[in-house]
Order: sequence, then C-alpha cells, then structure tokens
Amino acid sequence: MSNTAEILNFPAVITGIQEQRVADTDDGYTRLANELYEELIGANLTKNQAKVAHAVCRKTYGFNKKMDRIADSQLSELTRLPRQKVNTAKNELIAMNVLVSEGMLIGPNKNLSEWVIPGTKPAPKCHHGSDCHHNSDNVPTVVTKSVTKTVTAMSPKWGHTKDTITKDNKDNINKPPKSPKPASFDPAGVDLPEWLSVSVWKSWVDYRRDLKKPIKSQQTVTQAINLLERCKCSGYQPEEIINQSIANGWQGLFEPKGARQPARVQHRVTENFDGKDYGQTEIPSWARD
Repeated sequence: MSNTAEILNFPAVITGIQEQRVADTDDGYTRLANELYEELIGANLTKNQAKVAHAVCRKTYGFNKKMDRIADSQLSELTRLPRQKVNTAKNELIAMNVLVSEGMLIGPNKNLSEWVIPGTKPAPKCHHGSDCHHNSDNVPTVVTKSVTKTVTAMSPKWGHTKDTITKDNKDNINKPPKSPKPASFDPAGVDLPEWLSVSVWKSWVDYRRDLKKPIKSQQTVTQAINLLERCKCSGYQPEEIINQSIANGWQGLFEPKGARQPARVQHRVTENFDGKDYGQTEIPSWARD
C-alpha cells in the first residue's frame, strides 16, 4: 500500500476591514406623525406600494415639506424598483387616497379617514387545516384588480416623467427655513428737516462709514437730528457741529455748553468837523498879500 496525501484547497481568507454602517440621528432623520406611520405599517399594501409610500414620506417630510415634485427615478433609486413599477404603485396609491397630488406635486395624505384600501383575501389553508407559516403574508390581491382600471384610465404622463428634479446630497433635516434678511438701512436716504442740508448730513454719514461705524438705525438718525436742532436753537449751525466731530475724530455729535453769545457790533462814529470850534489860526507871513 502506497501512502498518498490529499491536498485540500481552503478558501482564501479575505483580509481587510469591512466598513460598518451605523444609523445615527445626527446624520438626519425624518419627522413623521406616529398615527400616520402606524397606519402605513398596518395598511394592506403590496410590497411595491409600501416601498413607494415610505419613499414619498422620505422625500417630503424628510425635507420638511408636505408635498414636493418627485421624479420616478428618485423613487426608483430609493426603493430599488424599476421606474415602471414605481409609477404603477404610485398611481395605485393615489387612487386609494394614500397619496395626494396637486399638479406635479405629490405627498402623503394626512387625512387617514380618506384612505380607501380594498380588503384582502384570507391566507390559504394548509391540508392540515392550519395556516401555512411560509405563506403568512396577506397580499391584497383584490387591490391589483380594482386599482388597475383606475390606473389605466389616468393620464400616461405619470408613467414617463423626465428626471428634471434632483435632491441635494446633504439633507437639511429639521432645520427651520431661513427668514429673508431685512433690507439694509440707508441713513443717507432718510427724510431731513428743511434746515439741515443734504450735503452736510451726507458728509456725516460718509464719515461714520469710513470709521467702520456706520449708522444702522432710524433711532440713531432721529437722535442726531434732535441734537442738531437743539444746537441750532442755541445759535450753532448743523455744519459747525458735524465739522467739529469730523475734525476731532469723534464718533458722535456733541452739543456745546451754553448758548452762543451774539457778536458785538462796533458802531462807526462820524465826527462833525463843521460844528466844532477850532479857534482862530494865524496866517503865516509868507501867505499874506
């Protein structure tokens, strides 16, 4: 007897680390009402209908929208179903009022009382008289027959939509919409009193802007005009107050202490030489005769 050895080829060990996918709410989540979610779980929908219904919830409530314009290709990518099956299931859900549509917009129907889902046949019995465990899923076969007529009568535009709508890769989940920014305040365009020159006021506005301290509110403008008016009543012109602040590099306007004293007027006295008596003047000898 000869000794023979049998060579066994074991499968090669795959080296490397498999990437683990862990779901985390920090990466985003979809806010869905418990009542709506539970109704979707218990609804007698086909597998394709349930996939499409959940996909529509993801594409609407997942983006904080009640309805949206969703292309069949997006639902196909999410449900991993062919586009034609996605379109059929979507139209069936619309016919059952599980989904609602307005023009090109589509979304879940929150009014659960409007859902019209046909009943299902009972699960087939095994020969032993008990339900078969391997066929325990109740497939709504009546739905297919009752809805097919409605889907066939619908416009064919639903079945062949172009992929014109795309979603951003990064979802803005549960972020409130940003309110539009208010229009920037223009201090140079405010209404000015008649006694305040537009050019003088604009010089103050430009000066504050150059200082990186622009005037940002109407309240600041009102206080400045009130101060200039008080100075005007005290005898100081607005350009004097503004020029004083600009010359000194001040950020604000300041009211001088006390009222301005009126300038003294010097009266010119004209002497009456004719009315004065200067006495007699003796005529020099050389001027005589």
